[in-house]
Amino acid sequence: MTRRAGILLHPTSLPGRFAIGDVGPGAERFLEWAAAAGQTLWQVLPLGPTGGGHSPYTTASAFAGNPLLISPERLVEDGLLAEADFEGAPAGGAASVDFESAAAWKESVLRRAYERFAADAAGSLSEPFEAFRAAPEQASWLSDWSFYAALKRDLGGRSWLDWEPDLSRRDPDALRLAAIALESDVRYEAFLQFLFFRQWEWLRRRAREVGVAILGDMPIYVAMDSADVWARPELFALDEARRPVEVSGVPPDYFSATGQLWGNPLYDWKRMEREGWSWWIDRIRATLRTCDMLRIDHFRAFAAYWAVPAGDATALNGRWRTGPGRRLFEAARRALGGLPILAEDLGMITQEVKDLLASIEIPGMKVLQFAFYGDDSEYLPHNHPVRSAVYTATHDNDTARGWYAGLKDEERRRVWDYLGNDGREIEWALIRAAYASVAETAVVPMQDVLGLGGEARMNTPAAPGGNWKWRAGDDAFRGDVAERLKRMVALAGRVPVSSRGA
Repeated sequence: MTRRAGILLHPTSLPGRFAIGDVGPGAERFLEWAAAAGQTLWQVLPLGPTGGGHSPYTTASAFAGNPLLISPERLVEDGLLAEADFEGAPAGGAASVDFESAAAWKESVLRRAYERFAADAAGSLSEPFEAFRAAPEQASWLSDWSFYAALKRDLGGRSWLDWEPDLSRRDPDALRLAAIALESDVRYEAFLQFLFFRQWEWLRRRAREVGVAILGDMPIYVAMDSADVWARPELFALDEARRPVEVSGVPPDYFSATGQLWGNPLYDWKRMEREGWSWWIDRIRATLRTCDMLRIDHFRAFAAYWAVPAGDATALNGRWRTGPGRRLFEAARRALGGLPILAEDLGMITQEVKDLLASIEIPGMKVLQFAFYGDDSEYLPHNHPVRSAVYTATHDNDTARGWYAGLKDEERRRVWDYLGNDGREIEWALIRAAYASVAETAVVPMQDVLGLGGEARMNTPAAPGGNWKWRAGDDAFRGDVAERLKRMVALAGRVPVSSRGA
């Protein structure tokens, strides 16, 4: 495979005129800058609708897109909004995302856009919208999501677990009556999905034009309060009251001495296998429609997963349970053909996990920040396999500067000796090491490209709040930085195919 270099940057972190980054003009400017910097890959975090805490890894749907990422500016181009509608919008330009202000304001302008769409029954978007709703690609999820989202909004945002029993248990008569009462709201939720995927596909076309592939991301789990669990509870390990007996997490690790308690419901893998893995195949297929390659988060759970008793305050009392292994991926490959998948194989990785990756021929990840805590770590560049992706850091790590500031003296000396660097511009020393690795793919968080400190960290695992807010400034995509990256790309042989021999 071709050696390539990429940037890790979630759309919410893009600069722009509103309180949150989106898939509009700011995303296009980033793609043009990335191409000028010799980058051929853009990695995003999961694109689904988020719940409390705004984590893209705890989504309310395994299939839907996040309406917060819809660009109001693109809606002006569609004739659904006017510049006057932006009066009173929460200002952009801050170093962090204001999720609450962004959500309230975007809801108001998206409602306005829908009202104008609904009033113009013969408008140019009517036919594409109806085609979107009727398309086979949406058959497995759109109606469930739209109904769930409309019900949740109508019931004050409460979890489906706290709805009236006839709704939470999906009594057919109750659902029929609710569908009649909420017909317009259900249509509105479907309209938001139409807008999201329309805009995202436009951005994907622009990415292809400038030579940048998109690396998507898929969390292994979904939220308990999600359309997936409400609509298909039989696919999850729940009791008769539709409550989980055990929930997801990981044992004590690099990030937390008490483990990480995520709290997602676990899958009923036996039921999923009896159904031919159809839910997973639909999910992988749908996600690959949004990207060129797909990173699967917490891949090790397919070999064995940590199951924590529901109600526990920490993940300490969990136990390992066997995952579906290669059977799922063999079925997916039969159904979908090739699987352009990257496995997030970090954490407590056993030989069982390594054997699974080897058997299904899927590359894993190497993170340079993990490389300097002992001698001859597997994360050091000279130990990287060719078929892998090297990262200076992921969204869960501190920035390079923040990480370096927290190292012990012995660890710093190991960094100096290996990288030939005294700590100045440590982020560029790590970028150089990642690019020089034999790993076919090298990915760098935008925060490291910008040389930012720990204040720009995206996520601190096991921390209760304050995550996912970092946002690049309006001056982030500078020409001199692009030139420096482009030079390093060329030196490391990660030049875009179209540029070779030029």
